[in-house]
Amino acid sequence: MTIHVGEGYDIHRLVEGRRLVLGGVEIPYGKGLLGHSDADVLLHAVTDALLGASGRGDIGDRFPPSDPQWKDADSRKLLETVLGEVRAAGWEVVNVDSTVIAEEPKLYPWKSKIREKLAGLLGIATQDVNVKAKTNERLDAVGNGSAIAAEAVVLLETRPQAEAF
Repeated sequence: MTIHVGEGYDIHRLVEGRRLVLGGVEIPYGKGLLGHSDADVLLHAVTDALLGASGRGDIGDRFPPSDPQWKDADSRKLLETVLGEVRAAGWEVVNVDSTVIAEEPKLYPWKSKIREKLAGLLGIATQDVNVKAKTNERLDAVGNGSAIAAEAVVLLETRPQAEAF
């Protein structure tokens, strides 16, 4: 068995007039994340971690913002596409550990729902997904409420091969 670890990071500016989607879950808030797609920083970080662990570059290479086909794309579809490629190459997701960094909104009430959604999107048990919520203690763009960031680590292992008889 072979294992690989990948890490991902994303940050997007908060603006009025956009939905706030984190981990595939829409969170009621007066602002949303600005981006070429739906700007789900958590799914982007997880997607980047999958790409990294499987040696497939990064989300900007795979879904460039210069390409109009990704305008307002649902990040769940981006993750689904990459996950399919990773699985087709013989890898399975073992677990995910992630952190969303935001001053506002407070994410504690949403962590369980985000965790369950992320596990479902990845096709793994909820116990194999961790979602943490942190603030930046009022430091930098995240800390002053201008942005939300996310980090993720993914562990992949090769799928066991069937034994020959």
